[in-house]
Parts: sequence; structure tokens; C-alpha cells
Amino acid sequence: MGPPPKTAGRTISQQAFDEVVKENIDDLGMDPAEALQDAIETLTLQGVDLSGIVTCVPGEGGVNPVIQCLDRLKELNSVDNSQNGDEIVKLLDELTELCNSEGSGNSAIASRNGAIELVCSICSKLSTGCQGALVSALKAMALLLDDLQSREAFRASGGPKLVVGIITDGFENIDLLSSGFSVIAAAAMGNEVIKESFMELKTDELILRALSVKSEGSVDSLYDAIRILLTPDDTRVLASQVYGYARKFAKIGIAGALVDSIRVGLSSPSLVSASIALKAVAVNDEICTTISENGGIDAVLVCIDDSSEQGNKPVAKVCCSLLSKLAGSDINKKAIVEKGMDRLIKLSGRFSDDTSVLQEIMSLISVLSLRSPENAARAIEAGAGELAIQAMQNFPAAQLLQRNCCLMIRNLVVRNSENRTILLNSGVEKCTRKAKQTHPSCKEAATDALRDLGLDDYNL
Repeated sequence: MGPPPKTAGRTISQQAFDEVVKENIDDLGMDPAEALQDAIETLTLQGVDLSGIVTCVPGEGGVNPVIQCLDRLKELNSVDNSQNGDEIVKLLDELTELCNSEGSGNSAIASRNGAIELVCSICSKLSTGCQGALVSALKAMALLLDDLQSREAFRASGGPKLVVGIITDGFENIDLLSSGFSVIAAAAMGNEVIKESFMELKTDELILRALSVKSEGSVDSLYDAIRILLTPDDTRVLASQVYGYARKFAKIGIAGALVDSIRVGLSSPSLVSASIALKAVAVNDEICTTISENGGIDAVLVCIDDSSEQGNKPVAKVCCSLLSKLAGSDINKKAIVEKGMDRLIKLSGRFSDDTSVLQEIMSLISVLSLRSPENAARAIEAGAGELAIQAMQNFPAAQLLQRNCCLMIRNLVVRNSENRTILLNSGVEKCTRKAKQTHPSCKEAATDALRDLGLDDYNL
């Protein structure tokens, strides 16, 4: 395993912050409110990270409720906590509620004051029979893991091994599964070393087991854990290992299990999460082909049909995005075009007033038409050209949609001279030039589209 990540930014202790405020009052004669504000502004300008610091005048306002909750938990944890289970659960739930208060900064305050280490210690002392307390502890932990320092404290406290052990022993409890995978997702976010720790603990096999045995209830956090473990989001490392993790996920059967989750359809509350997770696993041609062989494309197309009938925008968007990823395989492109092109055009009609769905459809058709004049011809035959022109005319201010239309137009015509004639006769030049003039983000894509339409003055 590689070295632990370095911590970022300058920090200050609570005691040091309080002393700065006191000096402003005693030495500079400031009133308490002014002294507090000056301390905050001065330290912020100096690049000090004040997250987790209780920013109040020392001695005023009483004891912070987060600190108070942690102090009592520390007392209970220092003795045999088997006799104090109910109070521990109550305090952990209180901590969760405090940390869940948006904009309060309570999570950072708790982490700065040893909450991560404390909750890990409590979990290590709880027996497998205390699943209610473990669920409460894991829920609190997931909220506490929100920055680099808290995740490093979790790693240093043996958190990955502890959580994997708890999940392994508590598979029959869906609440424990959900809270446990929430911790895995929160801990692995932006931290390559923790991702590696979880993989060394065979978390992939744990995930496959969870996908295989869950029968009731929804475990969205399971899909979140897959997505985050396979996302190269640690900016401190030059080369992430997540591509290899994705191949391992697919090899042991997670891709197939995710297809089964999607096959349940819109009746599953986890459909969107499962689709995003499968997209994260589909990192190469071989995996994309295997997903198709397992019925993945057919399952997604059924979901697209259902989302069109029921007007389900989130499902429509995520399914188009997933198909774009699966279309990375040329074999899959052919299958999607043959089975799904008309369905995509139908979907665009159902969501003709929603740019977020339309731009996903444009992106998918663009991928399907890339380096394939046959697919481009089929797309034009289905109505993709008219779709692009109408969308550009109806939503001139939608930058991403306009850009995706330009990219699609280029792929439709670059290797198909017949499509050029059809689109030029339909007025595509005017729409494309307008997009180029209106949106800087469209300039390059529109220029390429105009060039491949065969226009000599494409660069004007």
C-alpha cells in the first residue's frame, strides 16, 4: 500500500483560537463580538482552516452540543458499554442529527474533537448482537467522513477493516448493510489509499454477495459504494488503480448482478443508482460486450420504453448515459442501433421540452454514429437530423444541448455524403452557425460540423 496522503492547509487548535480571541479583548481592548470577528478574519486571511473550530467568544454560549455529546460518549466508552447500550444509541442518534444539520459545521467540529476515533472505538467494542447500536454508529460515521482529515483519521483507526467485518457479520440486517456501505462510500471518496484498503479486504466479493442475496428493501448505498470505489477522484495521485478494480468487479460477476438489478425495471427504487454503478464498471470493450451478452442492452431499452410511457426523466437520462458507455463496443453499437434507434427518437418526442434529456439523446446518437456511416444513415432515417435542428431552434440558449447537437451533426455527416445533402437542405447550416456565434463553448464543435458538412467558409 502507498504512503498515506498528506494533509492539506494550515490548522489551529480550539485552545489556540480561543487565545487569539482573548488577546483581542485583553490586549487590544476590543469588545467580544469585534474580537471574535477579527480573529476569524485574520486567521482566514492567513490561510488557516477554521472548519471544526467552535467560533464563539470563550466562556459565552455554554457548552457546544456536539462537544457535550462527544464528552458523554467518551465517558460511556471508557467503561463496559454493554450496560449502557440504550444511552449510547441515543447519543449516537443525537450526534447524527447534529451532524446532519445543513450549514452547521457540526460534522467538522465533531471530527476535530475525536469523533471518528471515538465511533470506531465504540464499534470495535460492540458485539454482533448489538446491531441497533452498530447501525446508529455507522450512520454517524458516514456523516463524519466528509473531508481529507476525517478520512485519514478513519484509516488510521482501522476503519476499513472494522466496517467490512461489521457488514460481513450482519448480512441479514438490511439497515446495517445500508449504513455500512454508506460508510464505505463516504470513506473512499477522494482517497485512493482507502479505496486500496477496501479492495485488499475483498470488498468486491462483499458487494457481489450483497447484490446476490438482498431480497427486500433498497440499498442505494451499495451502488454508491461501487461508483465511488471505481471513480478516480483523488487528485493527489498521478495514476489511479480504479480501472483495474473495475475489471476485477466485472470478472467476479458484479456486472452481471447489476444487469439483474436493472432488469427489475422502474419498480425498483434503486434503478438509477444501479445504472450509474454499471456505467462505472463498464470500462473497456470486453466488459461492455459481456454486459450486452448478459442482456444488459435489452434491459436498458425496456427501461427507456417505460420511462417514456411514465414520463420518468431521471431514468430516461441515466439510461441514455449508460447506453452511451456501452456503445464503446462496436458490436454493441450495432445492437443499440437495430433495437433502439426508433425508441430514442420516440423518447425525444416524449421529452421534447426538456433539454437535459434531449442532450443525453444527442450524445448517445453521436456515439452510435462515430466512425459508422451505416449507423449514421439509420439515424437520419429515424429522424435524428430533424431532431437536432428542432432542438437547436427551440432552445437557442441551452449551451450543452447546442454543443451536443453540433457534435452529433458532425458524426452524422463526416463519412456520409448523402446525410450532408439531407441536413443542408433541412437548414442545418443556419442553426450551426448561430450556435457557433452565440456560445463560445460551441465554437470548436460547430466549426468541425460546418467543415464536415462540406462548407468552404466553415471557419468564419
